[in-house]
Amino acid sequence: MTDSDEASAREALRCGGLTLIGRIRSASNATFLCEATRSGHTVHCVYKPVAGEQPLWDFPDGTLAGRELGSYLVSSALGWNIVPHTIIRDGPAGPGMVQRWVDQPGDSDDSKPTGPDLVDLCSPDSIPPGYLSVLQAYDYAGNDVMLVHADDQRLRRMAIFDVIVNNADRKGGHILTGVDNRVYGVDHGVSLHVQDKLRTVLWGWAGKRIDDETLESVAALGEQLTGPLADELREHITAAEVAALRTRVRTLLRKPVMPGPDRHRPIPWPAF
Repeated sequence: MTDSDEASAREALRCGGLTLIGRIRSASNATFLCEATRSGHTVHCVYKPVAGEQPLWDFPDGTLAGRELGSYLVSSALGWNIVPHTIIRDGPAGPGMVQRWVDQPGDSDDSKPTGPDLVDLCSPDSIPPGYLSVLQAYDYAGNDVMLVHADDQRLRRMAIFDVIVNNADRKGGHILTGVDNRVYGVDHGVSLHVQDKLRTVLWGWAGKRIDDETLESVAALGEQLTGPLADELREHITAAEVAALRTRVRTLLRKPVMPGPDRHRPIPWPAF
């Protein structure tokens, strides 16, 4: 996609007409697939109206849409672009989050990439090469299974991103491989809390050191959190949550090691 095409797509998302295509029934809150159209340019997107959010006792401040936007702003500031382009705007059901749809291989035909998914289940004695084990459990039939994920730099950055934004819900189904071969993370409505709520399927690097190149990006994020980025985030999350975000960044820089799953309920359930 050219820069001009990308600019047109973002303009359509920002102020184009939104047409509902259908509801995504698997989502816990009201979530719709839409088309955004402006000046003849159409782009698919996900629309989550604030009016369709279920109140969460442990996330009482702000909106889930605001946390989704906050996570996008952090992703963008890191330069990793893990979260698809995200905005808050009016839609058919009122204000809500609008996020660029991720086209995946096999979406437009019956083909599906062969081999294991980036996050998958397998038998304990057949872990694919290049995969890290996370958890051994039982499937619905009572068989032993192993939760695994790829030892992939794109996923590793996502795992670090989740530590930074304190993501409480990194399921395997929230990790999407685009047709552009980039790996995207979606569904960040329960993130950026003050308390430690990290729950993720990406524990394969627990205890491993974070590389210097990645730390440079984290340090750059820390610098931005002393300026306008913090002000922009405070429009959607509390000042205490922005301060906690800044603390998590400083902690990673001071101790550049991936945390381990030694907390209550470290994996979201269901995991996919």
